[in-house]
Amino acid sequence: MSFTAIERIPGIVAGLRYSFDHGVTRPAAWRREQLSRLRDLLIDRAADFERALAADLGKSGTEAQLTEIGFLVAELDHALANLGGWMRPRRAGVPLALQPATARVVPEPLGVVLVIAPWNYPLMLALSPVIGALAAGNAVVIKPSELAPATAELIARVIPDTLDQRAVAVIEGAVPETTALLTERFDHIFYTGNGRVGRVVARAAAEHLTPITLELGGKSPAYVDASVPLADAAKRIVWGKFMNAGQTCVAPDYVLGTRAVLDRLAPLLADAVHELYGSAPAQNPDYGRVVNRAQFDRLIGYLDDGDIAVGGAHDAAALHIDPTVLTGVDRGARVMQEEIFGPILPLVEVAGLDDALSFVTGRDKPLAAYVFSDDTAVRERWELETSSGALAFGVPVMHLTAPELPFGGVGESGMGAYHGELSFRVFSHEKAVLAKPLRPDTLAATVMPPYTAAKDGLVRRWLRKLL
Repeated sequence: MSFTAIERIPGIVAGLRYSFDHGVTRPAAWRREQLSRLRDLLIDRAADFERALAADLGKSGTEAQLTEIGFLVAELDHALANLGGWMRPRRAGVPLALQPATARVVPEPLGVVLVIAPWNYPLMLALSPVIGALAAGNAVVIKPSELAPATAELIARVIPDTLDQRAVAVIEGAVPETTALLTERFDHIFYTGNGRVGRVVARAAAEHLTPITLELGGKSPAYVDASVPLADAAKRIVWGKFMNAGQTCVAPDYVLGTRAVLDRLAPLLADAVHELYGSAPAQNPDYGRVVNRAQFDRLIGYLDDGDIAVGGAHDAAALHIDPTVLTGVDRGARVMQEEIFGPILPLVEVAGLDDALSFVTGRDKPLAAYVFSDDTAVRERWELETSSGALAFGVPVMHLTAPELPFGGVGESGMGAYHGELSFRVFSHEKAVLAKPLRPDTLAATVMPPYTAAKDGLVRRWLRKLL
């Protein structure tokens, strides 16, 4: 993997800004063309992207299509179908005191934006924000993750041949190159990753008063009670947890339940692991691997934090860890102190619903929370008493596939949200436009000095109506 020369970065960013300032990216036709070209690329080079994702993360072709390539194509289809409506100015009401006048909200592109992608979904999370940025009419710098080198190299090779090089650039590199990028002035920075680096990005952005979107992580809980078919819940939890070998920011991080529920759930989770991945997951092509040795070693350190109900087998040379469920996990265990981001699922006992809610609300706000309960009162309490980026009942992860739902975190799990029209709005400035004729001059008759008794009465009556 060849990195971009650091001394070239200022010139690359300056070239993109020149293109934006000269109107290259503003026309609707240009935006549509870029989105269509990106869609064609994902379809035409799907096999190449599948091979790169397999090399980086051991993803099967089906999982690559489901969670990355096909996901992006669907997002592009949605953007292309709705771009005209998103770009259209919206009428705004004008108060009677300001009449006659008209008002509009006009979306306009921000300028040059930076997208910094993570390694766990290295294609989808590099290009999904780019869809919104291009739809909104911006120039874009894409910084793929060096920890997924095959995918990063492919992105760097095919994007310049596909998208308009005057307005889209790919910067390859690691910390030094990212640091150099962050010294440049951007009009929006979109970062997906961990909170430690998110703080670095936020500090750098503050130097230029650059708005940011931070898509971070967090320990997303799953709560299960006895009101649901536990075997069905177990299968969905296993699917959501162990796709991409657990390296998913919205994967269920741990499961909360009473002792009675967890005692019944644990063997059902084991059954679901065997049903989805077989008795030898290491030989199953549908099961991925850990990204690198550093992550592998970190995860192996968690295996002693509970009793292994299923899994536990691992192979350092293959960066493989079986889908693993831990029972009897203490709330203070290491595995409960940070986001796991791997194929280990702790089961944590709670006394009941009140205890579960107290446990979750006493920690950082998660990126998602999953509740498996058919009790309406239980669902209402989770909705009213907890805060998370998303809340889903009966299914993990799938809220990402609904384009009209915002995807983002809150508190430690991030700031800002995107997907669908919201992606367009993230990379747009909504400009207020007001037009008022010079005649009749209603301002002079109402709000301009000299302030007569009649004007004073009008102003006071107007303010009373507003208040």
